[in-house]
Amino acid sequence: MLQSLRVAARDRERLAEIAGIVSRFGLSVLVSRLGLDHTVSEGGDAGDDGLPRRTRLALEALGPTFIKLGQILATRSDLLPPDWIAELETLHSNAPTLPFEQIRDIVEQALGESPEEAFASFESQPLAAASMAQVHRATTHDRRQVVLKIRRPGIDRRMRADLRLLGQLAAVAEASSAEMRRYAPTGLVRSLADAVLEELDFANEGRNAERLRADFRGNPRVVVPEIHWQWTSETLLVMDHVNGVPPRSAESLRGAGIDPQAIAELGADLVLDMVLINGRFHADPHPGNLLCLQGNRLALLDLGMLGHVSPRRREEFIDFVRSITASDPDELASVLQRWSTGVVPAANIRRTADRLIARHGGQRIVLAAMVADFMALMRAEKLVLPADLLLIFKALMTIDGVLSAIVPDFDLSQAIERSSLRIAMHRLSPARWETTLQSVARELLRAGDDAPRLIRAAVARLEAPVTVERADSAVALTGALRWLAAAVFVGSALIAAAVALR
Repeated sequence: MLQSLRVAARDRERLAEIAGIVSRFGLSVLVSRLGLDHTVSEGGDAGDDGLPRRTRLALEALGPTFIKLGQILATRSDLLPPDWIAELETLHSNAPTLPFEQIRDIVEQALGESPEEAFASFESQPLAAASMAQVHRATTHDRRQVVLKIRRPGIDRRMRADLRLLGQLAAVAEASSAEMRRYAPTGLVRSLADAVLEELDFANEGRNAERLRADFRGNPRVVVPEIHWQWTSETLLVMDHVNGVPPRSAESLRGAGIDPQAIAELGADLVLDMVLINGRFHADPHPGNLLCLQGNRLALLDLGMLGHVSPRRREEFIDFVRSITASDPDELASVLQRWSTGVVPAANIRRTADRLIARHGGQRIVLAAMVADFMALMRAEKLVLPADLLLIFKALMTIDGVLSAIVPDFDLSQAIERSSLRIAMHRLSPARWETTLQSVARELLRAGDDAPRLIRAAVARLEAPVTVERADSAVALTGALRWLAAAVFVGSALIAAAVALR
């Protein structure tokens, strides 16, 4: 099996296991589509299940690296049809809990002592388990309730081996299939590797939590658990325990004394602020990663991976929404042109813009329907979106589904309209302009530093005998001197403004 792949001896056992699972779930058709049919032997009973479901079951059987791959593919609705997306969105880990004694060495090495010594109390019975880690509760000596997220033994080595194998498979698929080249599998595996390596480092999750805590420091209704850095490391994360209710139904929230409408509005504002103002957001805000608390507050959990949005991308996304609400196909086509990867005919882009405006322009945007139509049009016109944009759409669709579950008629588009005022205030805030002003001031200071030399050269030029040609030069030079003087003056004013804004 997989004879065409050159793999290190350390990965051969895992490779054989992968090939066995592929065969067991009858995925030879999928393997053939990927251009890898010459690498896997025939076999396995496909049964009555459809290909998307069998693929999802195989990914779950293959473990956390492949589950993460499936979760990334679930964001690619520009490439995969709805039945595949729906199936991949149900991916989950059935990892069993491990007896604590099997992971005690990891905990003690990270803590520098036993958990019974480090904490006033420690529960050896796991609170929860997942493919990469399991969670235990503890109480600190100052009576704070915390949880310990402990990385499973050997998971790092296994996931790195999977990434090596997937990298080679992607290269073979890309070289063997023209259809697969459109999907850019090697780029997909690079994205997967980045995500996996981020999530393997639990200290990185702690840093992500600190960043979001800083972003929402002024909002008491947003809770991000505090990280206990004296115990946190690459293999162990210790954070405050948060006791709340997942936003799965309005009834469960009301039963806990929480207002579903207030939570829905807060959740929408929260995600939009993360995406459009702060530039970093929870990449998967599903109910398992959110908790609703007394006082209509919302807690963010599982922050192993954050999405990041550049200022330029934020502006483009705002233009995208505005062009649809304003029924402006020219502006929408301009945005899509900037978003499209690869060589795409202008006619395809214009057709996509016209059809999307015809279906959704000039009216209240129903996010789920609009995005579904948009992605179908992207697939039909062979357009491919950048991965960061797909993560934004995925996050918005996920939160839209969560909020609709607790408030069935909730309108996310109204929250988008509300966010426009906050975006405008952010654009005008001193904090946002300080860096820009300081950069401009530095450039003008450099011009000011050259001013004495330039002025001496200008005076020498002006004192030379006057001819018609030199008279024209003198006029131009006088204008340049005036500009230089103005630049130095404006630079001084900008420096003063930047200092005042601190």
